[in-house]
Parts: sequence; C-alpha cells; structure tokens
Amino acid sequence: MHPPDADVVLVRHGEVGVKSEQVRRKMETRLAENLRAMLDARGLDGTVEQRRNRLFVHTDDPEGVTDAAADTFGVVSASPAAVVDPTLDAIGDALSAATEAHYDGGSFAVDARRAGPADAHPFASTDIESEGGSAVWGAIESLGREPTVDLEDPEFRLFVECRAEEAYVFLEKRAGPAGMPLGTQRPVVALLSGGIDSPVAAWKLMRRGCPVVPVYVDLGDYGGPDHRARALATVETLAAYAPTEPMDAHVVDAGPVVAALAEEMGDLRMLSLRRFMLAAAEAVAEDEGCVGVVTGEAVGQKSSQTAANLAVTDAVATLPVHRPNLALDKTEITELARDIGTFEDSTIDAGCNRVAPELPETDASLSALRAAEPEDLFERARDRASEREVVAIES
Repeated sequence: MHPPDADVVLVRHGEVGVKSEQVRRKMETRLAENLRAMLDARGLDGTVEQRRNRLFVHTDDPEGVTDAAADTFGVVSASPAAVVDPTLDAIGDALSAATEAHYDGGSFAVDARRAGPADAHPFASTDIESEGGSAVWGAIESLGREPTVDLEDPEFRLFVECRAEEAYVFLEKRAGPAGMPLGTQRPVVALLSGGIDSPVAAWKLMRRGCPVVPVYVDLGDYGGPDHRARALATVETLAAYAPTEPMDAHVVDAGPVVAALAEEMGDLRMLSLRRFMLAAAEAVAEDEGCVGVVTGEAVGQKSSQTAANLAVTDAVATLPVHRPNLALDKTEITELARDIGTFEDSTIDAGCNRVAPELPETDASLSALRAAEPEDLFERARDRASEREVVAIES
C-alpha cells in the first residue's frame, strides 16, 4: 500500500549500521549491489541510491520494488513513499491525499521523524504529527467519516520521515529478512535433503551473509526421482534469494553406499549414513572454498538427531557443522518454510524413510559405531564427491 504519486522506496538495514565505519560502508555497498541484482532478476526498473544508513530506490513500480527489497538479506524493512518538499503544508497535503486514497475506517495516527541538523527545519517532529494529524482529520471528515485518534494501536497509520532537503510520506514498513547482506561472509556447504528442515537451515545461513553451495546426497533406490526432484526444487527457491551468487546443486550418488549400509549396519545405519554425508560435504567444501557445513538437524527431532547421536556423527567432521534449527520445534521450522516458499516442494511424498531401521539406535557410542561401519566408508565418500554431478540452477 502506497500514497498517490509514490516514486521511491525507502530501504532500511539494521546490524550493518552498528559496524565500524569501514565495515559499514563495505556492507552498505554490498547491500546496494545485492538489491540491484534482485531488481534485475525480477525485471524491475529502479535506481538505487546509497546514503548513510539508508538506501533509496527511485522507481515507477514502488510495490514491486518493495517486494524485492523485502526479500533481500540485510533489509529490515522497506516503504514505498511519496517525496514532497520538507514543509508542513506539503507534508499535510500528501497525508491528506494518502488518507483519501486508502482510509477505510477506524482510528488513525501520524508517526513522524525529523532527521538532520537542528536548524534544518523551523519545526519539530511533534509539529509534523500535530499538523499532519489535523490534515488527516480533515480528509477523513471530507470522506463523510467520523475521525478518531489512537496513538497506541491505530487501525490506519501514516508515517513521515522529514530530512533536510525532502520529506517522505508512507503508509507501511514492510518487513524484510534482516540479517547481513549475502556475500559478506565466506560460503558454506548446505546439505539439502529436500525435506522441510534443511532448506530453512540454508536460508538462515544465507540470512547471516553466507553464500551456500547446495549438496544433495542421492539415496539411489532408497530415495528415487521424486526425492531428487523435491531437493532441486527447494534449491531453485533458495536461488531466487541469491541473484548475485551461483547456486548450482552438487549431486553425490550414494545409492550403492546406502544399499550396503542398509544390508550390513542394522540399527546403526542412519548414523553411518549421516557420517558419510558429512564426509562428502567436506570434500565438496574443500573443492569450493567453503568454511563450514550447514544441516537442518534439530535436537531430538529424529532418532539420528538425539544429543548423543549428533556427537558421534560430528566426530567425522573437521569443519564446523552449523545447525541453525538446533533448538527449534518442528512447528517453528515449518512456519518459516512456508514464509520463505520452500514448504510445498519439501512436502512431496518421496518415500525416503525406508532408509531408517525399524528400531534405530538413539544413544550410540562412537567406538561401537566405528567398529561396525565399513573401514572404507569415508574414502568412498570422498570418491563419490569427486565424481559428483553439478546441476545448473537459475536464480
């Protein structure tokens, strides 16, 4: 929702602004580059202007640009706005026009912020709220409605940001993902099964600035084409958040290994499979210059994810294993999957639960696991990784 004549989008960031001056400038520049790439990827016209602690996108499509900004990592919020002269009269006129265009009943409030030197304007933010509120009151009366002010929880809120050379009038602060601009951290490998959890975990690392290299471990007959298809579909969804980064999927064929583990390992096979996956992911990470591995695991969600079992699976890793879902409930992960758009593809029935034994081990010891698993398991993981298929994914 935007005022009439809106032709700019205010883009706000958060943590970037508290960095040192040098780091802040680099991160703001990266955020501007990422936003330009997001606009290009969506076929949107807009000129990104970079100022301290703000980006401004000048555009004829404020709604589309606001949606794009709200999907850009590092953006806290975005507002499609009308630009007017920094005078009380001009601001009041813009508030009146916005009210006439969008007011649909209920209480209202005007929130104003004045920025710049003390002598930049002959009025304070409270004056903008008072005079602007009067303008809105009159506009509501002109619509044949009875105005009501509620400063705490209004049903219709209008905003003003008044700077030295111009003022911005807007009606919403559309939430973005916040976090850090993508590409401001080193990349990590993301083990993506295509289920609900792992794409959410990858998205969370991307939100903190880490590009991800997706790795899908193909389970062969224990997974099947639908299992692979849903994994690649979630990669495509994640790639839409990362137009500046390559997101090609690295597919490791583990079919023969899974079949051997299922036949030989009994109730420990899921743990050895997880260790195989981590070893394969690390081999890809070495090739791709990644500094960690991210998984979708959460404590206690599955038999292989008990606190004890996570300890024995991690013992194979030399890189950090990041688990951003670690302490989340399944309902919280599912809600975020819906929000970021991966849920639908993640819930295709792929039948991969056939890998798990009927009575899996939930409290494994590392010595018992090492004694039971094939001696060449991790050599095979590295070999399988070296022969991986790379599937092109378009952002």
